[in-house]
Amino acid sequence: MPRSQEFDVAVVGAGVFGSWIAYQLQRAGRRVALIDAYGPGNARASSGGQTRVIRMGYGDKEIYTRWSLRSLELWKDVLREAGRPALFQRTGVLWMARELDSLTTKTIATLERLGVNHERLERTVLEARWPQVGWGPITWAIYEPESGLLAAFLAVQTVAEMARKAGATYLEESVLAPVAKGGLAAVTTRSGKTVSAKTFVFAAGPWLAKLVPEVLGDRIFPTRQEVLYFGVPPGDERFSCLALPIWVDFAEEIYGIPDFQGRGFKVAPDRHGPPVDPDSLERVPSPEAVARVREFVGRRFPALREAPIVGSEVCQYENTSNGDFLIDRHPEWENAWLVGGGSGHGFKHGPAVGEYVAARIADGKPVEAKFSLATKERVQARTVF
Repeated sequence: MPRSQEFDVAVVGAGVFGSWIAYQLQRAGRRVALIDAYGPGNARASSGGQTRVIRMGYGDKEIYTRWSLRSLELWKDVLREAGRPALFQRTGVLWMARELDSLTTKTIATLERLGVNHERLERTVLEARWPQVGWGPITWAIYEPESGLLAAFLAVQTVAEMARKAGATYLEESVLAPVAKGGLAAVTTRSGKTVSAKTFVFAAGPWLAKLVPEVLGDRIFPTRQEVLYFGVPPGDERFSCLALPIWVDFAEEIYGIPDFQGRGFKVAPDRHGPPVDPDSLERVPSPEAVARVREFVGRRFPALREAPIVGSEVCQYENTSNGDFLIDRHPEWENAWLVGGGSGHGFKHGPAVGEYVAARIADGKPVEAKFSLATKERVQARTVF
């Protein structure tokens, strides 16, 4: 690429949001540049893990249920087109609940209202269907049979590659924080390249606060999140994706994905960790996280009490104050968009975010209020799970 080149849209960040935005824009006939410092699905990215959950339940946050439904359709379409349909696995998702659990009760009401395929399972049914689980305080659950997992970093790389095949230009470059007044004409990379565009989309996940610090320096909160993989006993299929669904226990702020392709039984706390810098974060699990997860696994999955840890990941969420996404124009640059705040639940919604942002760039309509910059506070008070 020459030292300077102009595009219709330059998308900074090739994670799940940025790659899907670039893909949708390029398919709509725009000349698109997709730029990332480390590459799609890289180990530092929030989109860079082995697997991610796609589920429909969101309490009474109906927009996210609708977006999950649409996203699953689009994920299947693009993976099928790319010849990689197995990157989505329909394992089912199980919401574990206790009596009149508010979040789960609201979730089942939303699923019923929108006609989403689901079952309410009582304790006796749970025990009979999945005897390998130690149910403890769980009295009932919601089962989503159509939901499942996405092979995360491979899926992101696939979308980025599909955007490139459609005509987008991919640049592995580190973009410097822009300085401009009124509007943004170009961004500069650390290697000295200049990328000019009519419109810019900053979708850099935990790097957003570094790219536009004056706007997002205290409104995007990257937090350390630890993931452990437990080795399943040889020949024991009870903890595979064929025998056990993905499970979520929001009361204990923890979730898991059964063994997929021999990578281990994934267990991850959903509680927000301490603040981190995505560039310098040491990605080694802490003894405290290991102890907490081991204790939970021993209670909930007794046969894995002594299982070895065969893998780990340390990634980050990039949280907004309440967990709603950020999708809005830059307050000073009318031709620049800020897209992020996946907040630990954004991966599944990449396709819907891509459609939504491409449509807003095309039609100029206002964004949904909950996604606006004005609703992003400087103190965290999570409301989306």
